Amino acid sequence: MKVDKDVRDRARKVAKKIGVPLSMVVNRQLKQFAKDQRIEFGESLVPNAKTRKILDQALRDIREGRKDKFSPAFTDMRKMDRYLDSLK
Repeated sequence: MKVDKDVRDRARKVAKKIGVPLSMVVNRQLKQFAKDQRIEFGESLVPNAKTRKILDQALRDIREGRKDKFSPAFTDMRKMDRYLDSLK
């Protein structure tokens, strides 16, 4: 199996740091791939500055119990639709 040398070296460094052999990491990933018959690629989602500001404000509102800042809970979809329509 050919592996990019830089990737291998970086992965080996991480594996050593957490105390496992690189072969264990590779075997685990291969077993999962064979079992699931799929592979996922992705990056951690990090909010941009504008979104982070909005999220921080929402968390402050939650901690302060500012229920007026949030929609009510719905058990009926029609009521939810009416509520959302009223916000337009």
